[in-house]
Amino acid sequence: MTKFIFVLTLFLSFQNFAQAPINWMTWEEMVEQREKDSIKKKVYIDLYTGWCGWCKKMDASTFLDPNIAQYMNDRYYAVKLDAEMLDTIVFNGHTFINSEPSFVKTNPNARGRTHWFAYSLLDGSMSYPSYAILDENLNRIAVYPGYKSPEELLGILVFFGANQYQQYHNYLNKAWNDALKNSGGK
Repeated sequence: MTKFIFVLTLFLSFQNFAQAPINWMTWEEMVEQREKDSIKKKVYIDLYTGWCGWCKKMDASTFLDPNIAQYMNDRYYAVKLDAEMLDTIVFNGHTFINSEPSFVKTNPNARGRTHWFAYSLLDGSMSYPSYAILDENLNRIAVYPGYKSPEELLGILVFFGANQYQQYHNYLNKAWNDALKNSGGK
């Protein structure tokens, strides 16, 4: 019986370890953690709103997937950013505020006003959920809109997390330069 309890306890502890949730941070928490870390990670920003049904579906499904959580925690600073928040964000020498800071929502699920940082990250294409990926130097390298299944999101996370995007970029540049050379540079 003792052996059974030991095996069961071991199994449950592995289950709990394997199902650790994503370590979501605010923008400020990410900046603080990043300053402490000697090796910087990429940044994954989940841009959501309180009224977005697909955002809630991502939280209840894709973001609970243990593979997503593990890869995200290993390779990224995961930031949850309410695209309608009232907080001020200072980034890259710019101060970002809500587009209408005096606006008061009637309830948490009501539509608010867009935060200028979210607007900037998404180049004005305000669609939720959306995800911005920043490199280790906080340069934006990609934006993805819409709900993503665990398989779709894992592909995106690995593509950027393992720096495969750099090899693809190099491949495209070479193909483009070869095409220009073969066409006489026209």
